[in-house]
Amino acid sequence: MYKLVSKIPLSGKPWNILSITVGGIVAISLGLLTSVYVATLHENDLWFSNIKEVEREISFRTECGLYYSYYKQMIQAASIQQGLHGLVYDNKTESVRTINILERMNVYQEVFLSILYRILPIQQYLEPVYFYIYTLFGLQAVYVIALYVTSWLLSGTWLSGLLAACWYITNRIDTTRVEFTIPLRENWALPFFAVQIAAITYLLRTHLQPIQERLTLMAVFISTFLFSLTWQFNQFMMLIQALALFILDCFDMLPTAKVTWLYIIQISGLLLVCVLQFFNSMILGSLLISFNASVLIARTIQKNLKKGGLLNRLGKLILHVLLVLCLTLLINKFIKKILNLESDEHIFKFLKAKFGFGATRDFDANLYLCEEAFGLLPLNTFSRLSDTLLFYVYIFVLFLMTVAAVIVAFRNLSGSNQVQFMEKMEECTITLKPDAAYNLIHTVLFGCLALSTMRMKYLWTSHMCVFASFGLCSTEVWKLILKCIHLYTSQRTHVIKYSMPIITLLYISYKFWPGIMDELSELREFYDPDTVELMYWIKSNTPNTAVFAGSMQLLAGVKLCTGRTLTNHPHYEDKNLRERTKQIYQIYAKRSPEDVYRILRSFGTDYVILEDSICYERRHSRGCRLRDLLDIANGHIMDGLGENEPDLKPSLYARFCEEIKKNLPSYTIHFTRVFQNKTFHVYKLAKHK
Repeated sequence: MYKLVSKIPLSGKPWNILSITVGGIVAISLGLLTSVYVATLHENDLWFSNIKEVEREISFRTECGLYYSYYKQMIQAASIQQGLHGLVYDNKTESVRTINILERMNVYQEVFLSILYRILPIQQYLEPVYFYIYTLFGLQAVYVIALYVTSWLLSGTWLSGLLAACWYITNRIDTTRVEFTIPLRENWALPFFAVQIAAITYLLRTHLQPIQERLTLMAVFISTFLFSLTWQFNQFMMLIQALALFILDCFDMLPTAKVTWLYIIQISGLLLVCVLQFFNSMILGSLLISFNASVLIARTIQKNLKKGGLLNRLGKLILHVLLVLCLTLLINKFIKKILNLESDEHIFKFLKAKFGFGATRDFDANLYLCEEAFGLLPLNTFSRLSDTLLFYVYIFVLFLMTVAAVIVAFRNLSGSNQVQFMEKMEECTITLKPDAAYNLIHTVLFGCLALSTMRMKYLWTSHMCVFASFGLCSTEVWKLILKCIHLYTSQRTHVIKYSMPIITLLYISYKFWPGIMDELSELREFYDPDTVELMYWIKSNTPNTAVFAGSMQLLAGVKLCTGRTLTNHPHYEDKNLRERTKQIYQIYAKRSPEDVYRILRSFGTDYVILEDSICYERRHSRGCRLRDLLDIANGHIMDGLGENEPDLKPSLYARFCEEIKKNLPSYTIHFTRVFQNKTFHVYKLAKHK
């Protein structure tokens, strides 16, 4: 192939340069347009430029508000050094505890952005909040460009990248949620993940020069490191990626040397993040490090893994998989035992319950199981993706590529050298180059993740755009199809290769352009007067040192808007915090006022905020309401009509959040109501000697 490329006449080079230039300009333009598009949607939805600062901050819901609060804290600190000291020795995020925020949470992006804002001469022209959100919207440009480039690399034409970007934009509801969850960790991380996939796609091309390979490996390392640094779930995403590499390597579809480099890059990137996060034990105990180390060890033990006939290879392969699995579990168990690691146990409890390995009464696992975001992917997702033709094209390409992959895997394992067999297989090998093989397994594994957990669909749907557009614009795919139906000619292949994406783009433009224009012209305004009133009351009527208890979601906003100390918060990757949250949530359980008072005071609580939306929740069905989860965990019968497990008993006490409103003496001796509106009730705790 390399010799053929070198014999191309020089007259083709100006056309190639022009094509690359035009393709690059289109990529950058689409990236910038996407940034402007999501920024405009955000502005139109909230009228962000016209609302008060407290309303802007409240719009950063749940954990988004918590992350943004550290950016705000760094901006308001007297100096950068003082701001960093406040994060390393933080005593306001969790009352009666001093924690290292940089070790516990992935907030280096907030630190970097706050330092950048302080040193750049932009304070007079740009408010801190706009510098923050524009950076996130700017990363969307990086995201779209990376998707565009990946599709272009796979298909060989930038028209494929154009189609991928257009699909990403028109399927925005299912490809991103950046415009309404701006500070969410995934919105920082996924652009870097897309860059990493683009770099891996380029790395897996054949006939790279040594300098090209080294530069690409550096790009993979940097993007892997930035992805790992910005999202706490990085290890689970990269574990799936490592599984994809492992599967392809086992079937001899990727160069082993390059796969080894990718394993090493994943480990080194994660370990570098571990150092920056003050040796965060959750990273050291990750399955990714154990798995990658196990693969490398197993390879040295089984040196002749890729030699022999079909049955011989299959036997070796089964032993290899079992060896890697056993080593992974042993290494991971050993590391967790040494480090006494329990930070991620809630994730495994959730997975165990989700996939039917026994019912659980564990509060943390049920909290995840009952959230829609952690449920199965809704079927209406596929109807939306089908409206843009994306899903139809994706399934078509996926089927063809999977068939080709199975045939190639069988050929590689059989080790056949028969000329006739090779001639029959030639068509399939052309359509399954290493870069295409990697993207095939990547989309299959992340598709399985998305189907099982709706929150993870954004990892799949964006890559779906890349994979579908690549297939529609691939010479190899159309060549294979036309040969199968005996209609192949080179000219016909090129006509179809370019006409199909153009027709698809015209259809998308005709059907969705008016809707996008209507969406951009639709104006709304932020409206949450009860929460605004609560935040103003807290700032005006409580001391700066006051400690507040309540729901995780609300307290993140309390910290951001008022700077008060919290008892708990939404960053759930810590065992002590999970136990603390369960205790604080007894305010919504059937417990005595003395018990609740004792629990709250043990965490230094001065004020507790009760929310009617939780106390009288109707969003979830019976058995999934927060009060039901607490009743089950406490061994109490749930409220309302319906069945209860036979060993659950009636509680001796009424529900605290309901009973406290009756102002009975047993409650007023410990709790005094100091604020009330239609949504919130704030009680001050008595300080008994």
